[in-house]
Amino acid sequence: MKTLEKTFETLVVDECKPGIIVVTLNRPERYNAMTNTMFLELERLAWDLDSEDDVRVVIVTGAGKAFCSGYDLADAEDLPNLGALGMLDQQERAARALSAVRSMRVPVIGAVNGPAAGGGMALALAADIRIAGPAAKFNAAFVKIGLSAGDLGTSWLLTRLIGPAKTSEICFTGRAVDATEAVELGLANSMAEDPVGDAVALAEQIVANSPGGVQLSKRALQANLEVGSYAAAIELENRGQALLTRSRDMAEALAAFKEKRPPVFRGN
Repeated sequence: MKTLEKTFETLVVDECKPGIIVVTLNRPERYNAMTNTMFLELERLAWDLDSEDDVRVVIVTGAGKAFCSGYDLADAEDLPNLGALGMLDQQERAARALSAVRSMRVPVIGAVNGPAAGGGMALALAADIRIAGPAAKFNAAFVKIGLSAGDLGTSWLLTRLIGPAKTSEICFTGRAVDATEAVELGLANSMAEDPVGDAVALAEQIVANSPGGVQLSKRALQANLEVGSYAAAIELENRGQALLTRSRDMAEALAAFKEKRPPVFRGN
């Protein structure tokens, strides 16, 4: 896999099982705080992995004790001096990175091993599924430093996950949500002592299914968060199902069912 041959300054990329890629934010001395280099590398990596046909699931986690502490405040002192256009460029650079992660054609699982604050929480929200470790804490910390919780998709994604009232409380207070509460709210799917290990086990279940079916399921789920009607959602689903009935994988699944054996999916 060509992507794994590349060297990154802020990320470690590993194929732990066939088709399952673990991306580790690798600035443990700074609690994996985000920098412009990390934003650039995340965006490039997402596009690179999307071009690899063998990639089936991507897991994102953090090195050391944290998932991601958000934008590196050591660099934040310069933000007020950037000017309006300079700050807009900075915001768009960060947003492109997280959008690229969320838009990947394959499922993305966030293995939140520790605190996920500010932009780190936004990155966790960009994943399709979140598994929280016991030390995980989710914190929309923007108001604590004079900024808005409307940042990097947090206001849109969090509202859809846990509802507007709870989102308002968390964003207005800037308080931390621990792993137990995160599961109760639906912010995290589950809590595990080894969130990466559980993410890999979940990824293996996903990999056992047809690549096309999983990818079009993700496309339908994400697109239907944004459509304005039930009818539009049905239309999108109909097209996806019609396309998949033309695939060899569906014919293989039906044959395997009749022959009482596991299907062998080839992604075509």
